Amino acid sequence: MSAMTSPAPDRDRPAGDQHIKIWFRFVPREGWLPYDREGLWAVAVGADTARISNVPFLQEGVAEGDVVRFTTDPDGVHWATERVEPSGNCTVRVLPIPHGPLGRSARAVHDRLAPFGLGSEAFSHELPLVALNVPADADFTAIKATLLRGQVEGWWHFEAACVTDNWQAA
Repeated sequence: MSAMTSPAPDRDRPAGDQHIKIWFRFVPREGWLPYDREGLWAVAVGADTARISNVPFLQEGVAEGDVVRFTTDPDGVHWATERVEPSGNCTVRVLPIPHGPLGRSARAVHDRLAPFGLGSEAFSHELPLVALNVPADADFTAIKATLLRGQVEGWWHFEAACVTDNWQAA
């Protein structure tokens, strides 16, 4: 899961010791969560590059599977500097409308999108924001139609945080 705190020891490291935490800095968006950084798990693929292993909740312009370049500060914290190899995957975030038909249920969001085989993570029980990894070979047209239908029918709000030309064209 993405971390929304200051850099700290890797307590929630995925299985296997090859994962490192890559931190992203950004300016918080007005009216959104007040965080100015997000930590994502990644696997090093070079001395200063790593492939992102999970879906970002806050960082724009990066998706699971992308390769990013990073620098390491004197405290050993890895900070992303640029995306160097896009994966073709997309990042979409969905927030159920509390008084809508799905209520505050991240599980209901996941269930509505499960037929597409999307990987997802929920932020928390209190904030049921769902971050979705949309694989490069997914049916973008059908996924976008479902997202738009859900928005029109009052199920959720959504945003496409990292998309490809194929997503745009669908």
